[in-house]
Amino acid sequence: MRSAILAFVMGVWCLQQMPQLPDWYWAILLPLMLLPVWLMPRRLQPGKDFFLLIFFAGLGLFWATFVAQLRLSDALPHEWEGQDIQLIGVVASLPQIQEHGERFLFDVEQVETADAPVPQHISITRYFAGYRDSVPRSAGSEFRPGERWRLTVRLKQPHGSYNPQGFDFEAWALERNIRATGYIRKSPDNTRLQQLVYRPAYLVERVREQVRQRFQSVLKDAPYAGVLRALVIGDDDAISDTDWEIFRRTGVVHLMSISGLHVTMVAGLAFALVFALWRRVEWLALRLPARKAAALSGLVAAGIYSMVAGYAVPTQRTFYMLAVVAAALWSGRTVSFSLVLCWALLAVVLIDPWAVLAPGFWLSFGAVSMLGYAGSNRLMRPGWLREAAHAQWVVTIGLTPLLLVLFQQVSIVSPLANAFAIPLISLVVTPLTLLGAVIPFDFILHAAHAVMACCMWLLRACADLPVAVWQQHAPTVWTVLVAIIGVLWLLLPRGFPVRWLGGVALAPMFLLLPAHPLPGELRVAILDVGQGLAVVVHTARHALLYDAGPRYSEDADSGNRIILPYLQRSGINRLDGLVITHDDVDHTGGAASVMRGIPIDWLTSPLPEIHPLSGFVARQLRCFAGQSWVWDGVRFDMLHPTWESYSAERLKDNDRSCVLKISSPYGSLLLTGDIERVSEMELLERDESVLSTDVLVAPHHGSKTSSTQPFVDSVHPKITAFTVGYRNRFGHPKAEVVERYRSLGSAIYRSDTDGALLVDFAAGQRAAVRASRRVQPRYWQNAEWSLAEPAITD
Repeated sequence: MRSAILAFVMGVWCLQQMPQLPDWYWAILLPLMLLPVWLMPRRLQPGKDFFLLIFFAGLGLFWATFVAQLRLSDALPHEWEGQDIQLIGVVASLPQIQEHGERFLFDVEQVETADAPVPQHISITRYFAGYRDSVPRSAGSEFRPGERWRLTVRLKQPHGSYNPQGFDFEAWALERNIRATGYIRKSPDNTRLQQLVYRPAYLVERVREQVRQRFQSVLKDAPYAGVLRALVIGDDDAISDTDWEIFRRTGVVHLMSISGLHVTMVAGLAFALVFALWRRVEWLALRLPARKAAALSGLVAAGIYSMVAGYAVPTQRTFYMLAVVAAALWSGRTVSFSLVLCWALLAVVLIDPWAVLAPGFWLSFGAVSMLGYAGSNRLMRPGWLREAAHAQWVVTIGLTPLLLVLFQQVSIVSPLANAFAIPLISLVVTPLTLLGAVIPFDFILHAAHAVMACCMWLLRACADLPVAVWQQHAPTVWTVLVAIIGVLWLLLPRGFPVRWLGGVALAPMFLLLPAHPLPGELRVAILDVGQGLAVVVHTARHALLYDAGPRYSEDADSGNRIILPYLQRSGINRLDGLVITHDDVDHTGGAASVMRGIPIDWLTSPLPEIHPLSGFVARQLRCFAGQSWVWDGVRFDMLHPTWESYSAERLKDNDRSCVLKISSPYGSLLLTGDIERVSEMELLERDESVLSTDVLVAPHHGSKTSSTQPFVDSVHPKITAFTVGYRNRFGHPKAEVVERYRSLGSAIYRSDTDGALLVDFAAGQRAAVRASRRVQPRYWQNAEWSLAEPAITD
């Protein structure tokens, strides 16, 4: 049974790696897999088992295909993107206050706009004021869960930035059944039709809202009120990015949202209370054994807590495990730990086939599996203190390969931090917070917050240690597999010979570094940051960042969300140079995060001396035409602006963008920032010959004020990249601009349709381009997005 369940889960995982859903006629092969099982003689049992596992793997694959096809069929057509549509539906989630407004899920019940096919589950935003106007997080919400509204909205298909091994928003939205995103249009027809729709899911959300309102009224602006809310209702958005960074550095993230430990604690408390009372009432104990009643009560308590908490993967896993244990207790059977875990695994992937894509899925099941493996077949049980220390060791060493694959970092201080955080948060803070959410005595919540504040003080001290975190590149697949085998060997019982060999097996994961370009070669990553620009240039021993992309919100920007993770995965632990082309938020928005997150030798830009970014980098200078340097056989030449342009007060910031040409023996790249017609003509007048290049990042995202015909003719790129956001409000790139490059035979790439572009300049592959959406296609990506022409290679 265990092998069959694991094979089923493997089939589900395989489906999530496919570029397109398999055709249904392949399903007729499934019954054929059972024929050898029926026809083979008993002496060939291994062969029969093999075909049986293939059958269950195929069953998992086609189950996931069936669920995916149902969900993908509920889609918003392209022709209805950006159109005003009037809907009637119900607010299906707790609204989340953001920088510019509030966002919530909306269940569509009726579409009043004729012939408009709208998905049943969408995510919409109400902007409090203008799009660029910020609002405090304490601002009130106009919408409440369970309300029925008539709204006029504009929608688009789910679409996010797509970078190598980065966060996939489209997969995330598909898993949560969010089939369109958009915003509410101002209209006199926007009306609340009903105060509350009485359905279980909406009632649960209304309870969560009431809990949040109680916390806000009691704790107000207390610094860790968001953490307490997360512990009760799973409202992780209430935790600040600063606190999340402390939790990541100390390895206690699993405690700061609803974890399996918390669900088990609630179930255990309910079990103990009911068991203690039930067995003392004779007529109750005679009708139903106290142990069975306590098990049922614990399961119900865990279920209620899980639903109020948002029902995330760790919560699901724990609830299903408790359900299996309760069922075994009721049936009078003894069930092994591994079977309980496998049944929980099956339940999770049956209900949510996309759970296998979530880091929490692998970390939660991985942690429990390691604890079960390390604690099995022991002759005697150690004392509680030694057992707790051993559990910390097992989880730390056991999850190291997964953490390096998923996040490229491991907390060194995690055992120390968890040693005090687990008892404080799980046994003191969480029970007090749950009690304070139910009982209207404010001092309970204040006590919980005081304990949490003490815990945060200790965690911050751990996080500030210089050796708090080990960060490195993303390890290759084979080193991770070897490391997992090494971990299993290392965790064998004491007395097993040469256990130290397990530690040796971990070494390749740390020591095998990513391949760097050879001298003279050049590797370029034109990252997908939406409507903005960020380019990483990597030579044999140097790295340069050209622009730092946009800012998304007060807590999120392309620096901390995209650029730093990419640098870390690529094994780049410092930048030799940073070029900020000009003072526009879509080019500077992520700069502060990058400067705080990685050492930088020097910064060059046209920014004024008094600027918010001043002071982050010790060596700063202005960019101007004539600057040049050579790194590892690759030449860098600054072509614009002129030094005299800094005295021209009326010159637009765009036309003072730093223009950089990079030349290697295997091809050249021209980076143009946001220059417009004036700067293009100036470049042509100064020296037209230096503009010719193999790869061009189009000026100003392909706006109609740039890429004039003389400039395009002089540059004559073989490959042109437009860095634009999906359905951006500027309409970039303009069709006439794209056509100018296309008419010259240039291969056209767009970050919104192709994702990040990885360009290699090396012997035998002059300007070889890999578009991320082509290299790693997935079936949930809209096929119409991948319209770019194939790369040109010499």
